[in-house]
Amino acid sequence: MRTRTHLPRLLAGAATVALALTTAACTGSSGGGASDNPNANVTITFWHGWSAPSEVKAIQDNIASFEKVHPNIHVKAVGNITDDKINQALRAGGPKAPDVVSSFTTDNVGEFCSSHAFVDLAPFLKKSSIDPAATFSKAQLAYTQFKGDQCTLPLLSDAYGLYYNKAMFAKAGISSPPKTLSEFKTDALKLTKSSGDTYSQLGFMPNYHGYESTITHFAAQFSPTYFTADGKSNVAKDPALKKTFVWQKQMVDALGGYRKLEKYRSTFGDEFSDKNPFMTGQVAMAIDGEWRGGMIDDSSSKVKYGVAPFPVPDDMADQYGKGYTSGTIIGIANSSQKQNAAWEFVKYLTTDTHAVVSFANAIHNVPSTKAALASPDVKTAHGLGTFLKIAQNAHSNTTPSSPNGGAYQLTLQNVGYAYESGKNTDLQAALNKAAKQIDTDIAQTQ
Repeated sequence: MRTRTHLPRLLAGAATVALALTTAACTGSSGGGASDNPNANVTITFWHGWSAPSEVKAIQDNIASFEKVHPNIHVKAVGNITDDKINQALRAGGPKAPDVVSSFTTDNVGEFCSSHAFVDLAPFLKKSSIDPAATFSKAQLAYTQFKGDQCTLPLLSDAYGLYYNKAMFAKAGISSPPKTLSEFKTDALKLTKSSGDTYSQLGFMPNYHGYESTITHFAAQFSPTYFTADGKSNVAKDPALKKTFVWQKQMVDALGGYRKLEKYRSTFGDEFSDKNPFMTGQVAMAIDGEWRGGMIDDSSSKVKYGVAPFPVPDDMADQYGKGYTSGTIIGIANSSQKQNAAWEFVKYLTTDTHAVVSFANAIHNVPSTKAALASPDVKTAHGLGTFLKIAQNAHSNTTPSSPNGGAYQLTLQNVGYAYESGKNTDLQAALNKAAKQIDTDIAQTQ
């Protein structure tokens, strides 16, 4: 099970990587060492971010399976690698740099591709007769490539849905999870119990500082278009994004207002601890990823929970079942002189159905290929079956790659902070300003 970083902190790291990669990672050609003999006896270095004992064991088991199929290729795995370490190694190059790199930060794909820090995998895919569109979902391909450069591939996925407290639902007379946002609002109000200037129970925490309550996670239900075909910001003109901001503000106002909600939020424990507000019963509903079910089941929490897709706008009811998707990425360092051998490893981890399914089962993530998602061997405990369906839904979507990482998401999140708190009441003006800022920021990286 993989933990997540709250959006503002994640994006701050992404921005740091953006600056460094843009100025220093353009070493070598995108061809690198693709002339190496994949049948030679070689050792490749693989950097990844997993650190928990169960996670490390899962990746080592997959490596062992790969080495049985490719006895001439030996994999030296180094875990608990941060994006900062990845950036430093890609910038420095040399014999100590990794050959294969995985990262939890999909926001950095635009930088990895445009700077050629990672090689374009399209020639390798073609050589291996792998059709990306037939192998991976549309959303996964969106966050693993940039402007046609498929410099990374998906290595397991995440999907976001609705967690709800079954006991609280029953006590409130709610028989099933809401499917539309109007139903969601009604249920959230029924499940809220005010106590003076705070709450004894909150139906849902809509504030953007709430765990996983980000503008991009909410906006996925409205299917926004963040950029135009020529790469310009579309946030000031996109009706879906504006509707998202308006909906969230209405939820904030309906549930007691920004200040009251923020005061209650200050009582929440750490997101990835047993003190998570959903796990303690402080909130009745939460937007979260597939990992939460496993965390609840492995904790001391007594919450009897259910999972469902997050509700959709009423005029998009036929798209119920979709959600925001993301995941881990993996690529081959441009500085590697063993790219053909590295590709054999990347291909195995990302496209071999048994490898994908066994890894997903071991760390409670969503498989990242269409074949693996459909496999009868995928475990559906901890509510994972619902997230498998969300990942397979044709309307599920993600945030697109950008040459300066997730900076545009941070800009939009800042719009949300000001709008929900009442500091900014002119949403359209704020979005106009944000669009200009996003375009300016991107232009400075090119």
